[in-house]
Amino acid sequence: MTTTATPPKKSRVRRRVLTGLAAIAVLLIGYCVYAIAHTTVLRTEIEVDASPDAVWQVLADRAAYPAWNPFIISSTGELKAGAIITNVLKDTNGKETTFAPELLAVEPGKELRWIGKLGFGGVFDGEHSFRIEALPDGRSRLIQEEKFNGIAVPFTVGMLDTTIKPQFEAMNRALAARAEGRTAR
Repeated sequence: MTTTATPPKKSRVRRRVLTGLAAIAVLLIGYCVYAIAHTTVLRTEIEVDASPDAVWQVLADRAAYPAWNPFIISSTGELKAGAIITNVLKDTNGKETTFAPELLAVEPGKELRWIGKLGFGGVFDGEHSFRIEALPDGRSRLIQEEKFNGIAVPFTVGMLDTTIKPQFEAMNRALAARAEGRTAR
C-alpha cells in the first residue's frame, strides 16, 4: 500500500504567505526602479527683448529677488559651481518652502543649474536649470526647466503642474520685464 503524504496545512499556508510577500516585494522594487529611473520634466520658456548678458544680470542679482520675483522670493549663497545656496520658493497657494540645493553650473550669460534633494536622494530630487540662448537682434530665450526623479515624484505630478509650473511662467514674465526695462534705460 502506497500512501502519499500531504504537506501539513500549516506549511501550505506559510508557503502562500511567503509567496504573496515575495510578489509584493517584487512589485515594490519594480515601482521604485521605475520611479527613480523615470524623469518628470517641467519646462517653460520666454523670448526676451534683451541680451543674454542683461538677462543674466537680472537672474544673478538675487538680492533683488524680493522686489520682483514671484517664485524664488529669496536666494542666498555664493554663485559658484559646487556651492550650496539657500532658496525660498513660493507656490501658487502662497506656501513657502526653503531648501538648500547644490550649484552644478554657473555660466554667466548662459546657464544657472542646481540640484535639490529631499532626504538622502532618490526620494524626491529636482535638477533646476535656467538656460539663456542668444537670438537675432540682441534678443534672448530664457528656458526654465526642472527634471524630477525619485520614488515620491509620481505622487506629486499633478501638484507640480498646478502649483509650481505657473510660478515658473510668472517668474519668466517678471524676469523678462525687468531685463527689458534695464535695456531700455
